[in-house]
Amino acid sequence: MKVFVSGATGFIGVQLVKRLVREGYEVHALFRSAEKTLPLKMKGVTLFKGDILDTGSLDSAMKGCVQAYHAAAFASVWSPDPDLIYRLNVEGTHHMVLAAKKAGIKKVVVTSTAGVLGPSGGEALDENSPPPSSYFTSYERSKYQMEQHLMKIDPTEIEVVIVNPTRVFGPGRLSESNGVTRMIRSYMKNNWRYVPGNGKQSGNYVFVEDVVDGHLLAMEKGVPGQRYILGGENLSYRQLFGIVSDLSGVRKRLISIPLWLMLVVASVMKGTTTITGKPPLIVPELVHKFHHHWKVSSEKAIRDIGYSPTPAREAIGITVDWINTMDKS
Repeated sequence: MKVFVSGATGFIGVQLVKRLVREGYEVHALFRSAEKTLPLKMKGVTLFKGDILDTGSLDSAMKGCVQAYHAAAFASVWSPDPDLIYRLNVEGTHHMVLAAKKAGIKKVVVTSTAGVLGPSGGEALDENSPPPSSYFTSYERSKYQMEQHLMKIDPTEIEVVIVNPTRVFGPGRLSESNGVTRMIRSYMKNNWRYVPGNGKQSGNYVFVEDVVDGHLLAMEKGVPGQRYILGGENLSYRQLFGIVSDLSGVRKRLISIPLWLMLVVASVMKGTTTITGKPPLIVPELVHKFHHHWKVSSEKAIRDIGYSPTPAREAIGITVDWINTMDKS
């Protein structure tokens, strides 16, 4: 069976392609940058250079496929062209679904983000939680707009299921999308000892292999027009680094950075970017997120499609071992 995957060179995309090949699928992998395709050069993968805004390349890559996974997205929090985020995440997804329908593909799983749920209070959010009145970043806003469009699609024409991963980590390319693993590695290498505010704000952290599992389960059992949160455990920054310390043996005193100071630094970086054109390490919109908890529940995915997230200590342990092995090689 032939399966199409967009965003195949991304952090999640690479692991998804590898899993599909192991499961016996023939994968048509769409890529933009040839230098990122090395992990995909294996038996069972056919590479197609293209772009989700280019309908011609989508038509070619999807030919003969019966299923499609759309993992491509503009995931950065800053772009020199603000409209690019909308074009790629909303219009690009629209092009992809139209091309899939044209190719006769019956079902598509689209990767969104749990960020569309907004910040939580004391209780964890789920798929039925009302959307926030506004979003901190253009990325979250564009993903919400993308979801609203997808939920209007007639399932008799093409079945679309949405998955919403949380903060993904684990072995894989240390890209911007794998920022949690980069942060863990920096802590282990004594290059990162900072936490925003008091470090007690919670977020949800999920192992990359669980996210891949969730994609395949959504394709097999997901109901068209529905979305499924793919998360792990809700942890504060201090809880996260406490587990990393226990499992790595690296113990460093964490330094709390006042959020007002982070906001000043981010504002300066963003201002400097307008002059240099160099992407900022952090932007004010992202800093504002640190004021809030981001707790979610994956109960719907567990109950309805058989999703089974790995315990945080186990997943972090695998990641720590992988980092140690990688740094020694």
